[in-house]
Amino acid sequence: MLDPSGLFEPHLGDDDTSWPTDLQRPVLVHAFTGFIDAGSAGRLLRDHLLENFEHRVLVTFDVDQLLDYRSRRPTMVFVENHWVSYDEPALVLHVVQDATGVPFLLLEGAEPDVQWERFLQAVLGLVERLGVRLSIGVHGIPMGLPHTRPTGVTAHATSLDLVAGHPPWIGTVQVPGSVGNLLEYRLGQAGHDAMGFAVHVPHYLAQAEYPDAALVLLESVAKAADLTLPGPQLQAAGERTRAEIDEQVQASPEVVAVVEALEQQYDEYVDARVRGNPLTGQDGSVPTGDELGAELERFLAERTRRGDQPDT
Repeated sequence: MLDPSGLFEPHLGDDDTSWPTDLQRPVLVHAFTGFIDAGSAGRLLRDHLLENFEHRVLVTFDVDQLLDYRSRRPTMVFVENHWVSYDEPALVLHVVQDATGVPFLLLEGAEPDVQWERFLQAVLGLVERLGVRLSIGVHGIPMGLPHTRPTGVTAHATSLDLVAGHPPWIGTVQVPGSVGNLLEYRLGQAGHDAMGFAVHVPHYLAQAEYPDAALVLLESVAKAADLTLPGPQLQAAGERTRAEIDEQVQASPEVVAVVEALEQQYDEYVDARVRGNPLTGQDGSVPTGDELGAELERFLAERTRRGDQPDT
């Protein structure tokens, strides 16, 4: 393997030699774009953190070594007779301060297409150099659930203690690999605490922005990391989005029937959980691991057919 440190450039201040020593064993939050992020939940969370909290760049990664541009072509804008913009991909590690000034790290940007193991070794080296105590990944997944019920989240971690209070939603499932999930796995193998939150987005809203899902991720990260991360902007956006969705649903009797069926299935499932059988509903309608895996594969295949570009 080539030297992992050759993948990134630190931004350390005037002398450009001293890594920060005041981070207080920070938490690392990572949100990659390019894989699956139903409702743009992870991207909305990332944008909220960068738009509403003080931050600075600590490390930039060399995306030229990590991306397959022909697989994920960045967007360019042409006006009349010239090019006016290029949506340049980036992969950046920020130092962010929560509402009380507590620092944490945010690794965000384009998921690498190549050199996964070298990239993960680079991140592992940064985790150890910066004294990271916990790493947290975030993204959204499509689920057969209605928007009229509370937004759920699946928590996973390298230690059961980290997901105490988060009962499982599914049993065994096989899904396509991603850098975010592999990072959690590799960190666990190296003896570091790592976890992730996959927020449940109604499958019929998977291609739209769903601020409620980002708010759930924000609250989940804040609680797990003991950070103060208010989200009134996401809450307000969620209220507007729900009102728009309700208006569109009520305009179609067929859609109303679909949502009502999902509500019934969800209520039966929750009732079964309360009665002590968390993985099956009264009528056995909760998707199996294979069915959920197939849904994720279908979601990714649909993105490819539509030519959707990953968010950056």
